[in-house]
Amino acid sequence: MSSPYWPFVTLAVSVAFIIVGIGKLRLHAFIALLAAALIAGLMTGKDSREIVQKDGSVKTYSALVGTIEMVSKGLGDTARDVAISIALAAVIGMALMRSGGADKVVRRFLAFFGEKHAGWALLTSTFILSAPIFFDTMFMLMVPLAMTLAMRTGKDYVLYILAICVAGTITHSMTVPHPGPVAVVADLQISVGESLVWGMVVGGIVAVFGFLFSHWINKRVTVPVRGSGSVSLENLRGISDRPESELPSFFWSITPVVLPILLISLTTVFELAGSGAAKGDGWATGFVGMMGGNDAFLTVRAWVDFIGNKNIALFIGAFIAMVVLARQAKLGLAKLEELVGPPLETAGMIILITSAGGAFGAALRSAGVGDAVKLLATGFSLNLIFLGWIVAVVVRVAQGSATVAMLTASSIMAPMIGGGQLGCHPVYLFMSIGFGAMFCSWMNDSGFWAVSRLSGMTEKETLKTWSVQLTANSLFGLIVVLVLSKILPMV
Repeated sequence: MSSPYWPFVTLAVSVAFIIVGIGKLRLHAFIALLAAALIAGLMTGKDSREIVQKDGSVKTYSALVGTIEMVSKGLGDTARDVAISIALAAVIGMALMRSGGADKVVRRFLAFFGEKHAGWALLTSTFILSAPIFFDTMFMLMVPLAMTLAMRTGKDYVLYILAICVAGTITHSMTVPHPGPVAVVADLQISVGESLVWGMVVGGIVAVFGFLFSHWINKRVTVPVRGSGSVSLENLRGISDRPESELPSFFWSITPVVLPILLISLTTVFELAGSGAAKGDGWATGFVGMMGGNDAFLTVRAWVDFIGNKNIALFIGAFIAMVVLARQAKLGLAKLEELVGPPLETAGMIILITSAGGAFGAALRSAGVGDAVKLLATGFSLNLIFLGWIVAVVVRVAQGSATVAMLTASSIMAPMIGGGQLGCHPVYLFMSIGFGAMFCSWMNDSGFWAVSRLSGMTEKETLKTWSVQLTANSLFGLIVVLVLSKILPMV
C-alpha cells in the first residue's frame, strides 16, 4: 500500500488476530502466530518478494508464494538461533530437578539469606549470572530453583518466578555481550566499559524497584507450582522432602548452571582483549602478552571460542548434569534416555512457538513497521531520551523481540543526537532504549512463551504477572534515566 501509515493497520489487524485467536478461538499459540505472520505478509501489498536462498543467491517470488517463503525463512532463522540451546537447557533443568541438585542450591540459598529473603537471593544471583547469557536460556536454568524453593516454602511462587524475570530481562537489555546492547553501543558510539558500568548500576537500581513491585503482584496473583513435561508435581514434592544426605554436593549441583555461564563469559573476555590489543589498550596488550604473544593468543582464543559457544557450553553443562543425575540416582543409560524424552518434547513445543514468533516478527519488519515508526518519530519535537524510549516501546510491542526493538530504535535515534541536541551523555539514550525494549511483553515475544510454558502458568496468568512486571520495569527505568540525565548530565 502507498500510505506510510499502512504498516500500523497491518500491525493492528495481525495483533488483533492473535488476541482473538488465542483468547477466544482457543487456537494453539503456534498456529495463531503462524497465521498472523501470513496475514501480516499478505497485507504488505507487495507484488513480489526477493528471498535470499541457502546458497546466498536471491530469488524473486510472486506475492503469495513469496509471503510463504518469507514466513518460513523467519521461522527457520529463529529456530536456528534458539533450538539447540533451548533443548539442552531443558535437559539441564530436568537433571537438576531429578538429581536434587536444584533443591541443594535452594537449601544453601535459604541457609545464607534466610527464608524471608529467598526472593532477594534469586534476584541477586540471577542478576549476576545472567549478565552474559540470553534471558530464555537463563530462565530455563533458573526456573527449577524457583519451583523447588516454592515447594519447600509452600508460598510465593509468583514472587520467585518474577525475581528471575526482573533480573534476567534487565541484564538482557542493559549489558554487553547481549546482542541488543552491543548494537546500541556501536550505533551511539559509546564505549563498552561505560555501557557495562552504567547498565549494571542503573539496572541494579531498577531491579530493586522492580522486585518491590513483584511483591505487589505476588499479593494479588496466586499461581500454584504445577507439573511439567520434565518433572511431575509428585516428583517435585518427593525431591523437596529428601533428606540432605540424599542430595548431591553443592559444587556439583550448581556446576551445570555456572560452568556454561563462565565459558560463555570467557569468550567475551578474549573478544574484548583481542579488539583492545588491536587499538593499543594497555590492559589488553598485557593480557595478550601474558598468553605468550599474538600467535599463542589466537590459538587459545580459537579453543575458547569453541567451548564458549553457547551451544557447546550448554552441551557441557547438560553432560555434567546427566552424570550427576546418573550417579546420584544410580541410573543406567536406558533409564537416562527415558528421562530425557519428556523435557525434549517440552523444549520442542517451546522451539516451535518461539520460531513462530520469529516468523511473525519477520513479517512485521517486512511490512515496514520500523520505517513507519521513524516517520512518526521525526514528526514530533520530544526529549530525545524519552523519544528513544518511545520508539523502542512501539517496536517492542509491534514485533516482540527486545533485541530487534533495540536495533531499530538505535538506528533511528543515532542520526538525531549530533550537534549536542541530546543535552547529556549518550549512555543515557543507550539505557532509555534498553528499558523501552522491555515494555509490555506479550504473545509475540519468545520470552513470554518461555516463561509461560516453563513456569506452568497459563497465558492469562503470564499476562497478569510477567507482562505487567516488565511494563513496570520499563517505566521505572525511564524515570531513573530521566532523573539521572538531569542531575548528572555528563556522568
